[in-house]
Amino acid sequence: MIALQFLMEQQGYNVMTAQSGEFALDLIYQSKPNLILLDIMLPGIDGWEICEIVRLNPDYRNIKIVFLTARKSEVESAKGLALGGDAYITKPIQNDELIAKVKELLG
Repeated sequence: MIALQFLMEQQGYNVMTAQSGEFALDLIYQSKPNLILLDIMLPGIDGWEICEIVRLNPDYRNIKIVFLTARKSEVESAKGLALGGDAYITKPIQNDELIAKVKELLG
């Protein structure tokens, strides 16, 4: 997590981190970020649920969501995109791939 935070900050992005799904939702509602890098396996509310909750709220529907996960199956990738994720990237993360995808989504 710290390496990812450092990588994104080095690219000039303001980064906030959450250690649980509930805290992630609090941060999303308080700050309305442009993009969420979202792990599926979070304590409490998982990444799938966070994506669903964000997509159901019209005020937050336009936030870009990138799933970053160790789950590599095609079924889970399809699920993430079907739930409203804008991208699904599996770990280990390739820094160049992630930065390119973030830049693409943020335009």
